Amino acid sequence: MGSIVLVVRLVLADVRRHKVQVAILLLAVTVATATMALGVSLRGASDTLYEQTRAATAGPDVVALSGDRGPAVTSALAALANDPDVVAHHGPYRIVYADLTTRDSTSSPVVVHGFAETPGAVNRPLVTSGQWVRPGGMVLERGFATALGVGVGDHVTIASRSYPVVGIAVTAATSIYPWAAQIGPGGGPSDYSGLAWMTRSDARTLASSHDLPVTLAMDLKLRDPAATEAFREGHRVSIIRINFHSWQFTAVQDMVILRDSQPILVVGSWLLSFLASTGVTALAVGRAAEQTRRAGLLKAVGAAPGLIATVLLTEYLALALVGDALGLVIARLTVPAIASPTASRIGDAAGLTGATVATATVLAVAVAVLSTLRPTLRAMRTATVTAQSATAYQPRHRPWLTALSALLPTPLLLGVRLTARRPGRVVLQACSTATIVIAIVALLIRFAQPERGYGLDGSAALPNLRGEHDRQLMLAVAILLIALALVNTITLTWTTAIEARPSMAIARTLGATPGQISAGLSTAQLLSSLPGAILGIPLGLGLFSIFALGNWTVPPFSWLLGAALATLLATAALTALPARLAARQPVAQALSAETA
Repeated sequence: MGSIVLVVRLVLADVRRHKVQVAILLLAVTVATATMALGVSLRGASDTLYEQTRAATAGPDVVALSGDRGPAVTSALAALANDPDVVAHHGPYRIVYADLTTRDSTSSPVVVHGFAETPGAVNRPLVTSGQWVRPGGMVLERGFATALGVGVGDHVTIASRSYPVVGIAVTAATSIYPWAAQIGPGGGPSDYSGLAWMTRSDARTLASSHDLPVTLAMDLKLRDPAATEAFREGHRVSIIRINFHSWQFTAVQDMVILRDSQPILVVGSWLLSFLASTGVTALAVGRAAEQTRRAGLLKAVGAAPGLIATVLLTEYLALALVGDALGLVIARLTVPAIASPTASRIGDAAGLTGATVATATVLAVAVAVLSTLRPTLRAMRTATVTAQSATAYQPRHRPWLTALSALLPTPLLLGVRLTARRPGRVVLQACSTATIVIAIVALLIRFAQPERGYGLDGSAALPNLRGEHDRQLMLAVAILLIALALVNTITLTWTTAIEARPSMAIARTLGATPGQISAGLSTAQLLSSLPGAILGIPLGLGLFSIFALGNWTVPPFSWLLGAALATLLATAALTALPARLAARQPVAQALSAETA
């Protein structure tokens, strides 16, 4: 039998015997790699959506805008079309600043573009529903219409006049909703605004009859689309104030809505990777005795150290790569929804790049190797005879611990002894608990921040899309972190119970009841979780402060304390079942298993 066939058969047999451990490992690696891939891919996905929208709508390379008025402004903008670097143009056209109200009284600022009924060669909005503008009718930008909950056939009111919505369209000439204004009245700062289109005559009538602010704009197509900066510098000197918005600026502005999404996903992937390593380490430690015996058997039949290491590591590496593949598939299916919180862009998000796949794969391999390397080396270094008779790890006995714990109640005595004898396990459990508290604290902080809506008065009539998107994303990451940490808690409890079978069986022969044994195992996990719950609060505050921009509100201390206490209560509840199952094992069976 060849070495490769032997390794494959041994790995498959081991996978069939440990289905639960396999599922836990796959879950841990999958969620970690999926989150990492999503965080790395957001920028590329946003750029791809903009490029596809720009190609479908003949998006301009430069948009020139002026808040000044008079014939000189129109002449200055029209003169831009005569520049040798300009190959096509659209405009000048009016941008009217107004307020829009729907039938359910939802109000929002809106900029109305006056366009021809037949679009030109540059800036041709793509109608996704209904038809293009006609006299008396209005077309809404798709992201704006989605936020309003308005569709074709509905009516909206602008400046006390009702207009039917005849179409829904997208464009790449402006940023995504709610940044359609580009500049404010008079060339000043702009507010959150939606975008609508009317015919030129309707826009002129709207502006003149209600004396609304107007900006003039010109869309330009350059001979070299990359030379937008040089074109702007060449036209900087002018008596007319002109703002130039390049297509590169618009693409960057699209990413503003995802400004906090990448840190949430990347930091979340770090924490998930740490939890994955903790869980895999617990699984590897729980199977240390079995792996040592397997190494002894392989040595007895003449296997070389390299083959032994390959057999022991291949299972974890193979499962990590399978989890990596699942995570990348999930990331590819999820990235379109996360990369485009608004409906202002069309197209399909880009697939995962080679760098993204490589980063996720390195992460998965690192989790598997770093978590299982120590048990593997220990199994390889154990002598053949010793390895074949190896049992679960037996901690060292410390007389001082016996003296200090003698006066404690039985459950607390057992919990203290189990905790003190396994400091490495305590660190793993404490870190896992700290991760849960960090996630909950960050989530509480995010939900405690006030959000300015997109309504006229700053109310939440139209929710803040960026805030809502970040909250949902952080909630999803927190749920994954909590779920994985809870799985780790159960795994650590069960592993501790397996390793403590001899001492727990002896305790029962001395009069301890199964209930006391179960309570002792749960107490051990609670004692390990306590420092993590305490440290998780300042760590969560510190982590949020690193990535938060500007001022942020600290939630009430009672919320933070409640998060730590809730985590400890959840730990006690989750450890009760595996602890009770382990405590009900017959004493004779436990002792005979250790002496066999």
